Order: sequence, then C-alpha cells, then structure tokens
Amino acid sequence: MGRAFEYRKAAKEKRWGTMSRVFPRLAKAITVAAKDGVPDPEMNAKLRAAIQNAKAQNMPKDNIDAAIKRAIGKDADDIKEITYEGKGPHGVLIMVETATDNHTRTVANIRNYFSKNGGQALDNGALEFMFSRKAVFEFTKPEGLDIDELELNLIDAGLEEIDVEGDSVIIYGDFTAFGELGKALEAEGIEVTKSSLKRVPNSSVTFSEEELDEIDNLIDKIEEDEDVLAVYTNIE
Repeated sequence: MGRAFEYRKAAKEKRWGTMSRVFPRLAKAITVAAKDGVPDPEMNAKLRAAIQNAKAQNMPKDNIDAAIKRAIGKDADDIKEITYEGKGPHGVLIMVETATDNHTRTVANIRNYFSKNGGQALDNGALEFMFSRKAVFEFTKPEGLDIDELELNLIDAGLEEIDVEGDSVIIYGDFTAFGELGKALEAEGIEVTKSSLKRVPNSSVTFSEEELDEIDNLIDKIEEDEDVLAVYTNIE
C-alpha cells in the first residue's frame, strides 16, 4: 500500500501550517465527530482522534471544549458531512471530504474549483470503488520498540500493515478497526501523534513534475475552502 495517499506530504503540511482557517477547520472536525457519536472522547474514538490532532496543531483547550459543546447545541444538526468527487488535470482522481452547514454553497464552490482548474466534478459515488477507507495512526518510534512484536500484538485489533521510514511509523487498518487499534496502541504505551480515517487509493498513478504542478494548483484551491476537511487523490 505504501503512502500513495500522502500526496506531497511536506508541501501539504506547509500549506496547512500557514492557512488562517486551520483552527476553524479543526474545530469543525471535532464538532462533527462529537455529533456522530457521544461528546465524550473516552467513549468516542473518532472524537478522541480529532482532539488529538487539534492538540498537535496547538489548538487551545477552550477552542476544543467550545467545539464539543457546539455538537450538542441547537445548531448542531445544520452541519452535515458530505463527500464530493472529481477528476483533476491529467485524469487524477480526487475525493473531497467536507463538513458544511450550507450544501448549496459548498457544492457550488467545489464544482467551481474543478471547472476553473482543469478538472471536472463527478456524481457522488463515482469513485467509491477506487478508494478504500482506512484507519491510520502515526507515531515516532520509541527507542527499543520491536516492530515485529508490535505487529503481532496488533493483528487481533485489526492491523493490516505497518510502514516504517526512519523513526516514523504509520499503522494501517480497516476503518471499522479504528477504535480497537487506537486502544491497542494505548495499551502498548505508544504515544500516537496523529490518527484519522483516510481514503487510500486502491491503485495509484505516477505523474510528471509539470503535471503535479497543475494538479497542485487545483488541490490548493480546494484545501483553502473553509468547509473542506480533507482531500485524497490517487497520486503515487
């Protein structure tokens, strides 16, 4: 599997690090997670992950608490998770996860980004078979950790693959194993730095640097939208 979905990871992290809307986006992810389950991170693995990711971006505790409270407020039902799909320049496949309180606005914006940047929006469901949903956990390898032993210990929790590159470790499992894998890593004493449910391409495509520049322009536009939570592609 590798990390094909980690499209130009360094560039993406740089963009996110400089985006003025990063806290509102993280807050919306927390609200959606709390709304989907219960507003208690101890009983809601998705919410626990959203809070963990927010803390990794130095989001203040007050902001996190406010986002959780918003999930049980009168306006919570207005926020919906919607996934949009499309083709970008050179045929790249793109899935866009959003959380919005105004579907009309969001769909218009997403379609506009595609049409004005060499792409085409597709009907919902068109690309579902091209991607698999995965539970993904990232952490820095602790000194003395035996990866083979860790792999054996996590199999029963739903582990599918471990990817190790230097001190960086990424754990993959089916999205239904998100909660169990998170608990198993905690039991192993692993301090996870980032966890999420991601869409991983079932097959990936290699593009030239020139093609990637055009694709990157479209992804930049999409990721800047305040309703967008995540963007996934089939780029190798």
